[in-house]
Amino acid sequence: MHVIYGGTFDPIHHGHLRLALEISDRLEVVPINLVPCHIPPHRGDTGASAEQRLRLLELALAGEAQLRVDERELKRAGASYTADTLRQLREELGPEHPLTMVVGTDSFASFDRWREWQSIPELAHIVVVRRPGAELDPDGLPAAMLAERRVSDPQALHGQPCGLMLDLQLPLLEISATGIRERIEAGRSPRYLVPDSVWQEIRRQGLYRACPDGNF
Repeated sequence: MHVIYGGTFDPIHHGHLRLALEISDRLEVVPINLVPCHIPPHRGDTGASAEQRLRLLELALAGEAQLRVDERELKRAGASYTADTLRQLREELGPEHPLTMVVGTDSFASFDRWREWQSIPELAHIVVVRRPGAELDPDGLPAAMLAERRVSDPQALHGQPCGLMLDLQLPLLEISATGIRERIEAGRSPRYLVPDSVWQEIRRQGLYRACPDGNF
């Protein structure tokens, strides 16, 4: 099974990495493919460029066999839409290979406003990771879709190419990329929230208004 976990990763942090490893263990899939988006369609500009975010990801994943970076959205012009990425992967993998995408409840709550959202279950399975404080509207379309397609056993995703949904409650590290950017901009250290190699590179490049000469 091929699994993708997309996001801006602006910057990549231990919350992202721990979640990806949990998914790898629960689904018994190696590697999990982290897909940084080029231009996120549902938010403003990123704090770091695509190239800078990719560099931070590569540093964070160095030596980690369970995780891998997939650069495909960074190489595509324009906004990054999930349906386009899944369609490209489906062409590469073939019609019968199980394909799964990972999304948090905070993002999935607006799933019915994603471009071509109705086609996504026909391209891939969806793993919905429960996030504290991000509940689905029980009367909304995303909740109805989850109820209709939900399976309880992760192994079910291995048995068919697409169309199923798995609702997972995982031990999460409540770390916010927004909070990390704000902390750096305020001159405070994000150490232990991000890998040391990532923090060193942020300082080296002066990302998020970090002071390269700061004693952090």
